[in-house]
Amino acid sequence: MTAYNEKEMSFVDHLEELRWHIIRALVSIVVFSLVAFLAKDFVFNKVIFAPGETDFWTYQFLCKIGYCIEDLPFRVINRHPTGQFTMHIMSSLVIGMIMAFPYAFWEIWRFISPGLYETERRASKGAVFFVSFLFLLGVFFGYYIVTPLSLNFLSNYQVDPSIKNEFDLTAYVSTMIMMVLSCAIMFQLPVVIFFLSKAGLVSPAFLKHFRKHAFIVILIISAIITPPDIISQVLIAMPLMLLYEVSIVLCHWVTKKKVKEELMVNSDDDEYDVKPLDQVE
Repeated sequence: MTAYNEKEMSFVDHLEELRWHIIRALVSIVVFSLVAFLAKDFVFNKVIFAPGETDFWTYQFLCKIGYCIEDLPFRVINRHPTGQFTMHIMSSLVIGMIMAFPYAFWEIWRFISPGLYETERRASKGAVFFVSFLFLLGVFFGYYIVTPLSLNFLSNYQVDPSIKNEFDLTAYVSTMIMMVLSCAIMFQLPVVIFFLSKAGLVSPAFLKHFRKHAFIVILIISAIITPPDIISQVLIAMPLMLLYEVSIVLCHWVTKKKVKEELMVNSDDDEYDVKPLDQVE
C-alpha cells in the first residue's frame, strides 16, 4: 500500500511529491550526461562519428548481403567558434537522456500509477518495461538503420563532381539527434494506441478503416526524417507499418477485454436483480 492510498493528500502535497519525482529523474539524466561528457573520445569516435566510417556494423552487414559501401566521401568540419563545445554539451545531454530514460520514466510512472483505479493499474502493468523497450528499440533503429542510410545517400549525392561534401559539425550532430529521437518517439505508437483504446477513443474498426491514410502519413514521415531515397524511405516505413498492425491487434485485445469485463459486471447485476425477495437480507 503506497502513501497515496494510505492517506488523502492535498494539492500541495501532490505537487511536492511530483517535484521530488522530477528531481530524481533529472538527477539521473545529469549523472549519465556527465559520464558521457567525460567520455568525450569514446562518445565522438565510437558513437557519433562511427556511422560515417565504412567499417560501421550496418555497412558490414549490407556488404554481406551483396551491397558493399566502399566510401563515404564527406568530412565533418567546424565553422563556429563555439561549435565543438556546444555539440559536446548537446550530445552529452541527449546520450544522458537516452541512457536514463527507463529510470526517469519509472519515476514519473511511480507518481501517476497510484492515481489509477485498480483495474487500470492491472491493465497497465509492465508499462515501464514496454515504454522503455520501445523507446530504446527506436533509438537503435534510428542509429543503426536511419542514420547510416541517410549518411550514405547524402555523402554520395553531388550536383556536380567538383563540389565536395563538407558537413558542419553542428548540422551533423543535430541531424543525427533528430533522426534517432524521431524514431524513438514514433516507436511509441503501440503504447499510445493502448491507452487510447483503454479510454475508448479508438477502436479496431477505426484503425482498420484509416489504415490506408495511416500508411500515407507514415510514408510522409519517413520522407521527412530520411533523405529523398526511395529505398531508405521504404526501409523506414516498413517497421512503422508493422507497428501500426501490431497496434490494431493490441486495440482489438483491449476492446475485447473491456467488453468481457462489462458483460461480467452486467451478469453480476442481473444475478442480484433476479434474487427472490425473501432471500434478501
